[in-house]
Amino acid sequence: MSLKGKKGLVVGIANGQSIAYGCAEIFRAAGADLALTYVNARAEPFVRPLAEGLGSTIILPCDIREAGQLEAVYAEIKKQWGKLDFSLHSIAYAPKEDLHARVIDCSQSGFCMAMDVSCHSFIRMARLAEPLMEGGGCLLTVTFYGSEKVVDDYNLMGPVKAALESSVRYLAAELGAKKIRVHALSPGPLKTRAASGIDRFDELMERTRARTPERHLVDITDVGHLAAFLVGDGAVALTGNVEYVDSGYHITS
Repeated sequence: MSLKGKKGLVVGIANGQSIAYGCAEIFRAAGADLALTYVNARAEPFVRPLAEGLGSTIILPCDIREAGQLEAVYAEIKKQWGKLDFSLHSIAYAPKEDLHARVIDCSQSGFCMAMDVSCHSFIRMARLAEPLMEGGGCLLTVTFYGSEKVVDDYNLMGPVKAALESSVRYLAAELGAKKIRVHALSPGPLKTRAASGIDRFDELMERTRARTPERHLVDITDVGHLAAFLVGDGAVALTGNVEYVDSGYHITS
């Protein structure tokens, strides 16, 4: 599998344990050129060395809650590359007090923020990518099984990820005529910084391990290999899917 000559944007790296970084490593190993972002100045010292290690020439701040930052990333991609072949959206957020509460008790402001950061930002990325993908491309985001089944302690993020997966299907339908494919990656639980905010996350991981047919959890490299396949030329007949990479967790009851 080769991604040589392809240009990709990866949004969501926080450190070397991030799903986004696992994907970026495999993208780069397959030959892709990458643009990478960090959320703010506090995160930059953790992300910039990783980006430089991957040979990235576009390394920019991108807090999607800050007006103009996401647009600036795409403007720089257009300036330097003139095109974009794929992107990975791997960002999610909910205020801690809302994430740890029952869904019925979450605040309106917390729900709106979680939906904006975790779902609508993907739609914004798709809109900005569309004119840069004249020859087609692939848009990826990251979801979790708690979108379709109730997972203890996943709480507010369940409805939010369900909205994200529905958005994937609608975007795939709308962009299909332009040969732009859209997918959601659905890994099993991974110990990332974002996941650490979920209450009793270690218990969730152990419950998941016990339910998988192979009795083991996936890692960020497993997710990266799936992502690289989906953005490659061998997956041009696939779009609109939730692609599971969870050692079979989703098939068990």
